[in-house]
Amino acid sequence: MIRITDGGIASTVQDLGRFGNYHIGMPPSGAMDEYAHTVANYLVGNDEDAATIEMTYQGVTATFDEDAVVAITGADMSPTRNGDPIDTWTTVAVEAGDELELSFATEGARAYLAVAGGIDVPEVMGSRSTYTLVGIGGQDGRTLEDGDELAIGERTDDRRDLVGETVGDEYIPEYATEDTVRVILGLTDYRLTEESKADLCEAEWTVSPEADRVGYRLDGPDIEFEERDQPFGAGTDPSNVVDLGYPVGSIQVPQKPIVLMQDAVTGGGYATVGTVISVDRGRLAQRQTHKSVYFEPVEIDDALTARQERHDRLSEIRKEVGLED
Repeated sequence: MIRITDGGIASTVQDLGRFGNYHIGMPPSGAMDEYAHTVANYLVGNDEDAATIEMTYQGVTATFDEDAVVAITGADMSPTRNGDPIDTWTTVAVEAGDELELSFATEGARAYLAVAGGIDVPEVMGSRSTYTLVGIGGQDGRTLEDGDELAIGERTDDRRDLVGETVGDEYIPEYATEDTVRVILGLTDYRLTEESKADLCEAEWTVSPEADRVGYRLDGPDIEFEERDQPFGAGTDPSNVVDLGYPVGSIQVPQKPIVLMQDAVTGGGYATVGTVISVDRGRLAQRQTHKSVYFEPVEIDDALTARQERHDRLSEIRKEVGLED
């Protein structure tokens, strides 16, 4: 059992998400930075879809009622065990009675705490992920609070003999400098003026305080639209279109871009002018408020290549931490 004594700012239980329900308006939820979540699970011997604790800007303080094996990846939140610093991106043993404390993020925005066996909360629609907007999944469908108790799932193997296992520096992202995210332009980008199309991929955008699991709102130049007659069924605002589906990562443009993230609505009437490729959504999720973001246009083949490269990197990490021969 893990006892939460300080829930941090916005900590939730997440796995890789719930799928197959987009058509009824249910977003996937799941880890905002799938890479960091997955590596944390690999380090403790879990499958990649095991539930972790996702912590935003400030981590949790927790006491363990049993011996466990943990790993912390993602943003640097200066974790300590009983007051002594511990390494991130590394397999760490904790004993019954130990207190694990994470502070404020210095680089990146989200950290992931994995425990061997996974966080054992009930599945809802095939996932343990928390979707706070409707209050399902995770710990009672909400962010973690002081006094919460989280069960640890049954371990499939004993990782204690691999305590101290770590991943190479080449596999650890540099969140402070990763300010470019690749996008595939399209959907309704024809609604933008040529100048605004250029601005979208040439301007410096900054993460606004309104950036969360639903969407990342970015500040920068105003987006302008081509003049048009209002189509039947569309709203009067220039950014309105007749309703369409929103891919996860799609860029909505009501004046300023909003990149729709894991908990976003699945459709609506705003123009969406491109989509952040899946590999780079985690990079965006690690950008802190007021940090710069740049969009780099790529083609679908580039996105598929990036996805394969990510798959290969994760396979290499699995071998490095002893999960594959």
